[in-house]
Amino acid sequence: MTEVAYGRYEEAYKAIHGALNGIMAPPSGKKVTKLAFSWNPDGIVSTISAYDGVELLFTLMFTWNADGTLHDVARI
Repeated sequence: MTEVAYGRYEEAYKAIHGALNGIMAPPSGKKVTKLAFSWNPDGIVSTISAYDGVELLFTLMFTWNADGTLHDVARI
């Protein structure tokens, strides 16, 4: 993932979008029709779950650095 300086939100959104574009691809023959979000107690996104109807397709887990920057996104 491209590193973006804190406070450069437009660049950060573009970098996150680019990184997530590949790992957000649904399995063959499926489509993402719903996203469900969960947050850490401090209000930072923890997971995004993707569904086709009621079927869970995958979940993205976000890991954050102590300074609030995104460390890792894993598809489970």
